[in-house]
Amino acid sequence: MAHKTPITVAYGDGIGPEIMEAVLRILDAAEAPIEKEIIEIGEKVYLSGTSSGIGPEAWDSLRRTRVFLKAPITTPQGGGYKSLNVTTRKALGLYANVRPVRTLEPYVATKVHMDLVIVRENEEDLYAGIEHQQTADVVQCLKLISRPGCEKIVRYAFEYAKAYGRKKVSCFSKDNIMKLTDGLFHKVFNEIGEEYPEIEKDHRIIDIGSALLAEQPEKFDVIVTENLYGDIISDIAAQVAGSVGLCGSANIGEQCAMFEAIHGSAPDIAGKGIANPSGLLNGAIMMLVHINAPEVASKIHNAWLRTLEDGIHTADIYKEGSEHSVRKVSTQAFADAVIERLGQLPEKMATVTYNSNREATFRSVPLSTYNPVKTLMGVDVFIDYKGRDANKLGAELSKLNGDGLVLTMISNRGVKVWPEGLPETFMTNHFRLRYKSEIHPGEDPIRPEYIIRLLQRIMDAGFDFIKIENLYMFDGVKGYTAGQGE
Repeated sequence: MAHKTPITVAYGDGIGPEIMEAVLRILDAAEAPIEKEIIEIGEKVYLSGTSSGIGPEAWDSLRRTRVFLKAPITTPQGGGYKSLNVTTRKALGLYANVRPVRTLEPYVATKVHMDLVIVRENEEDLYAGIEHQQTADVVQCLKLISRPGCEKIVRYAFEYAKAYGRKKVSCFSKDNIMKLTDGLFHKVFNEIGEEYPEIEKDHRIIDIGSALLAEQPEKFDVIVTENLYGDIISDIAAQVAGSVGLCGSANIGEQCAMFEAIHGSAPDIAGKGIANPSGLLNGAIMMLVHINAPEVASKIHNAWLRTLEDGIHTADIYKEGSEHSVRKVSTQAFADAVIERLGQLPEKMATVTYNSNREATFRSVPLSTYNPVKTLMGVDVFIDYKGRDANKLGAELSKLNGDGLVLTMISNRGVKVWPEGLPETFMTNHFRLRYKSEIHPGEDPIRPEYIIRLLQRIMDAGFDFIKIENLYMFDGVKGYTAGQGE
């Protein structure tokens, strides 16, 4: 008997149970070499009082199998519930989200031709979910980008392109505005790209890159980008290609992997039997390649293509009157059609052949040992201040200079309002005070106790400080940006 790989399975919420049932029937009919462990996650677990949506028994199963096939889940609104998808990806170190998107014209209606892979960073960026309300008017979300995180995902993208015969890797970022965070991502892309001279490289600002992806996707082959951007553009690509319901997703880490559809739980159509199981099925096909069952993956993928060729379509892709949409079917009837075609090949679309697990050759990721000299140069102090006279505020706060720290700028929502601010600038009650060192580099540096004493002076003067950010130089390069207008 062939070895069977244990996998953890979650039926999810909304349309999840329907599409998971369909996919598992196809896997069983194809004799996929898997042993299933079923866990309960999602809405029921959230509402039972577990804010993460996943309990200890489920974690035990995931750590034991290290392979997770997951249907979409519903995160209840409000109440401090955290996204289970984000929690699982970060807790298990699933740093690479891989989303292939391919058009299937003319059998699935589309206006473009697309055959690309989006490689999305999966652990940091704004999806770290670190948010705070700081004043009555202002909330913040921290965007965290790390050099190791950038190095891991960028190298993965190039290694993926190399392993799968892709010719080009494109980086999407917004480093013309976010010069430090997105700037680091772009910089690491350029550094690592030099190690792959055989692969074409380019960079696009995320807004024009997204527009080109929708209009001229043939310009792209592999796209590597940050967490939020990757989430958005993969849905754009999937919808332009024909339907968000078609695309699967792999979440790859050093030790574990999770496979899913890219769409959500769609509670509005749950229980109607009309959901397209193709996205989750394509995620399951990626899982089979991952566990080194490429023949079964190829068999299912080709049967799926043949089903689409034969015009058997679920409601999301069915086109009334089209010669390529012959029969509109339910979720389970679509699964039946794929099962009937196991062993058959598509007649018009290209046959798919998966090889043995190419992923295993690039799962280990070397990281650099960047260790710059770090020098404290000042501090940004954020205050909750209900006045709107920035000149008066600047005069009062300048009196608090000391220990070599001098107030050089006040900004509001990133825009300089003192000194020489513009009267037209709209202000909230959230102000940033930039105190910088009078000491020249090479002399005695600012010490942390100077900042503590400054905060005491600010508090004694009756101001409500809410957070600080130290200003550092790294190897003589500023580790902070100027205010707009500074």
